[in-house]
Amino acid sequence: MRDDLIDSDMKKLLSFLVFGMVAHWEVPAQSGDTQGVAVQLTSTRALYDRVAILNYIQNQEFDEAIAYIAPILRADSGNATLLGYAGYAYFETEDYRAAGACYQRLLGIDSNNIPALHYLLLIAMNEHPADAMDYARRLVALEKDRAPWWRMEAELFARINQRDSALVYYNQAYALAPNDIRTIAGLADLLMENKEFDRVDSMVDAATARDSLNPTLNKLAVRSAYLSKQYSRAVVPGERLVRSDEPSVQALTSLALSYYELKAFSDCIRVCEHMIGLGLTEESVFYYESRAWTKLGQYRTSDSLLRIALKMAVEPTAEWYYFDLAANHEALHEYREAVASYDTAYYLFRDPTVLYTCGRICETELRDMGRARRYYLRYLEVARPKTKEEREALAYVRKRWGRKQASRP
Repeated sequence: MRDDLIDSDMKKLLSFLVFGMVAHWEVPAQSGDTQGVAVQLTSTRALYDRVAILNYIQNQEFDEAIAYIAPILRADSGNATLLGYAGYAYFETEDYRAAGACYQRLLGIDSNNIPALHYLLLIAMNEHPADAMDYARRLVALEKDRAPWWRMEAELFARINQRDSALVYYNQAYALAPNDIRTIAGLADLLMENKEFDRVDSMVDAATARDSLNPTLNKLAVRSAYLSKQYSRAVVPGERLVRSDEPSVQALTSLALSYYELKAFSDCIRVCEHMIGLGLTEESVFYYESRAWTKLGQYRTSDSLLRIALKMAVEPTAEWYYFDLAANHEALHEYREAVASYDTAYYLFRDPTVLYTCGRICETELRDMGRARRYYLRYLEVARPKTKEEREALAYVRKRWGRKQASRP
């Protein structure tokens, strides 16, 4: 859910930061706070054209920027401004090792350099969470009123499954920036795990009032409605996702299932067909649509969709499809086909109750007592009843057929 927020937000933040770095690094030279850096900048400023570098970066010509900066930086490796430009250009070309080296050198010049700490946090976030946590803590300590630093530390706590700490930091980030979508999404994830759906709905409703078409907010609203079993609340945000052709498997599936629970089976089918049209051809989509067709009495259509799902299935879900195929055949009074599907299910998954079901159909529907007897006797050998219904079934088979076991061929 969070990935669809990263690109646009990050581009804006990075573009802002690179120009922030210029101001941050050049202040010491202008004010005289760091004499060594000031002297260095004064002596080397003529070696490069700052405007040319900024033009490369603004035009996203990062390879050209690196080619321009690299030889100058080799001659003046302690130039904070050039290190910032180079680090950003390397970061944008995904050369994170070179970018990290530039930012580490920047921290050697200024241990509290905010842009350097931020980029090092981004670089370390996936593969070096301990280092990332250290950078995040330093950023929070340096700028306690900046919501992104609290949010990023919360994300790190969530990744290492320290959810209580993550909740504390997300709450602080939300207090500082209640309109930030990434903060709302991260906090909502934790709250839904704690079943605090009312608070999630309150946050999402407030944000949706400002931006009703935001896909992330609508996905959160649908998910919260489905998980809290307030299925009718899923309809409005879910239909917004449908109209926008947002390809979200989780949210659209939750919408389809909400319609199913509301007994709006035609709408469930429509949403499933919409998902298939978007290329979201998950086996579950075909399965849920088949169940809705069954509720409408369209067993043939349901059967064809179950067969598609069956081809896509892997254990253990394939067992469900064989059971549902057999149930469809029973509803159509195609009892031999039903027994064949149940028999296949038992062969694959060894559920003893399937043998009982086969025996029941042979006994009561096909009137094939010899075949019923064979299924029942196999059932007696492997039955392990767990529920009241299973115990009653076993008692019946023992009473009705158990005494004939001695004469089994």
